[in-house]
Amino acid sequence: MGLFDFFKKKESTPQEQQALDTGLEKTKDNFFSKISKAIAGKSTVDDDVLDELEEILVTSDVGVSTTLKIIERIQARVAKDKYVSTSELNSLLRDEIQQLLAENNSNDFHNFEYGNHKPYVIMVVGVNGVGKTTTIGKLAHQLKMAGNKVVLGAADTFRAAAVDQILLWGERVGVRVVAQAMGSDPASVAFDTLQSAVANGEDVAIIDTAGRLHNKVGLMNELTKIKNVMQKVIPGAPHEILLVLDASTGQNAIEQCKQFTEATAVNALALTKLDGTAKGGVVIGISDQFKIPVKYIGVGEGMNDLQLFDRKGFVDSLFKK
Repeated sequence: MGLFDFFKKKESTPQEQQALDTGLEKTKDNFFSKISKAIAGKSTVDDDVLDELEEILVTSDVGVSTTLKIIERIQARVAKDKYVSTSELNSLLRDEIQQLLAENNSNDFHNFEYGNHKPYVIMVVGVNGVGKTTTIGKLAHQLKMAGNKVVLGAADTFRAAAVDQILLWGERVGVRVVAQAMGSDPASVAFDTLQSAVANGEDVAIIDTAGRLHNKVGLMNELTKIKNVMQKVIPGAPHEILLVLDASTGQNAIEQCKQFTEATAVNALALTKLDGTAKGGVVIGISDQFKIPVKYIGVGEGMNDLQLFDRKGFVDSLFKK
């Protein structure tokens, strides 16, 4: 199986579905316990129920603007149908969230066409502590298991620990790592990585970048320089700019997304640590606010717990009782 087969739509295995169900447990328990309290003693979806639902969605980190969209849609359904029982609320909410995700990811992850890029270049951005290096390692593992030759570029030269972590992941996964000394020019590391990837006939090159949110101008200049240098080796690179966000930080993740999307042309998102938070609603809010496909979600510590995001599977799992 090659790189492009790996990215094609596939059915989730029972193990993947179980990992997703388990990973969303905290979000689900928090969400539905609040909804149960909101509709206790009520038979129809009225204004009071909708007010309660609005508060539940906001406190689940769906975000204010996205919450208002969902509430407006449910209000329209209630007005059209004249009578909607509280027992139908979960089904109604599920439909609207799934529809919203579908609209916001019109170029759904599974349907992306990657063309014939070789190597396919992924530049990974995000602040320290969000699980960026772990995401890179897990992604490299899955790509390698799918039969691809992968190389990692340790272009976060700001911290010695970052280079060491990438080297450890490379050893653990069994993929090559291109690294230079701490303090080296990150663009130089990216250049060397792509040159060697071309020379070695590798399928995928994943480039780590500095995980600090310095001022926006500095961030933009650094990322632009790395991109420009990569394009000297491979025109059009990077093909994917993947922003890694920690779902457990809720609204902070949305603010980070805002900062990075203003600094560079992010075209893919990875949301990590969903298994450790009740704030899984941030997946819905970020998708709606930024119109950037959520491509990967982290639902556990295991090597295979970085999953391709499937919006239907995500919503089905969220509403599974």
